[in-house]
Amino acid sequence: MKISRSNMRIGVVVVAAGRGTRAGGPLPKQWQEIAGKRIANWSCEQFSNRGDIADIVLVVHPNDIDFAKNIQGIKPVHGGATRDVSVRNGLEALNPEITHVLIHDVARCTTPPSVIEGVISALEHAAGAAPALAVSDALWTGADGKVSGTQDRSALFRAQTPQGFAMPAILAAHRAHKGGADDDVEVACAAGLDVTITEGDERNLKITTPADFARAAAILEQNMDIRLGNGFDVHAFEDGDHVILCGVQIPHTKALKGHSDADVGMHAVTDAIYGALADGDIGQHFPPSDPQWTGAASEIFLRHAVDLARDHGFQISNIDCTLICEYPKVGPHAAKMKLTMAQLMDLDANRVSIKATTSEQLGFTGREEGIAALATATLVKA
Repeated sequence: MKISRSNMRIGVVVVAAGRGTRAGGPLPKQWQEIAGKRIANWSCEQFSNRGDIADIVLVVHPNDIDFAKNIQGIKPVHGGATRDVSVRNGLEALNPEITHVLIHDVARCTTPPSVIEGVISALEHAAGAAPALAVSDALWTGADGKVSGTQDRSALFRAQTPQGFAMPAILAAHRAHKGGADDDVEVACAAGLDVTITEGDERNLKITTPADFARAAAILEQNMDIRLGNGFDVHAFEDGDHVILCGVQIPHTKALKGHSDADVGMHAVTDAIYGALADGDIGQHFPPSDPQWTGAASEIFLRHAVDLARDHGFQISNIDCTLICEYPKVGPHAAKMKLTMAQLMDLDANRVSIKATTSEQLGFTGREEGIAALATATLVKA
């Protein structure tokens, strides 16, 4: 019987309770990092970034519950001594409104969206669906290190996840199963459920050995959405006794002239973030013709740009800002500027660079008529 996609309430169970000792490393593989994130984060985000998932349960070892608390959009549940017990715990923890469920191995953190979509589409007319790849290599049997025979491969497939099912059917199957299944298709078939084979993908690898980390990293880094933006700003000097640069007030014989507080460094960084988002500049978001921004603290503009980046699903990877002036000397204040900017953007200080140079007494900065700033921002899709 066909079910409309709009009537499906899809839940996900990500199984992450194993110890993964074959992968090596100081932690179970799901808590090790690849391309800047833990494997479990990558695996869960494959589903949380979709708009059609209603509930996500992450099944973890009791000792790992603190790791799970740092993953947004999931519900952590304790696993059991075997995989089938862990899956059953996850199924029992899903919201009662769930009509269909995808069960996924946490070690598959490089699953292409097309694989997930293929399983969900098949569930519109099937009680079960799972991705797989047909076996293309010749198969042998062996004994004592020698080939003892051959095996027909024409009906053999390499199983992948997520494996999807009608929720009531797979829950009943797990409750009735004697235990010891390698995956959920085995549980479903034991209960008499038909499972449709959907298209798998070679990129949907399962991290098992140390060599798999490099393979997964190459896939994730290839698929990463990385944006670079530049910002440039200039402010002239006027009468005054201090300047504000990157949020730090510095005594000087002059002040910087501007509609706001004229923080030329913070303005350049803010425009760099807007640039990486392809979303205009400070003047478009905070028009100088609007009197409410007269004398405004530039951190208002910077916080807006940071929030906008996060609203679009990006994390700021790093910021690099160069201040161009003869005076005041920036060096003695650079560490404080770096810390101030990092706090405003909620970044580690080692991801913020603040430095200065002169223009060798050339141009308006060389004549001490003002200060210029150049900034670059790197944004990475979260």
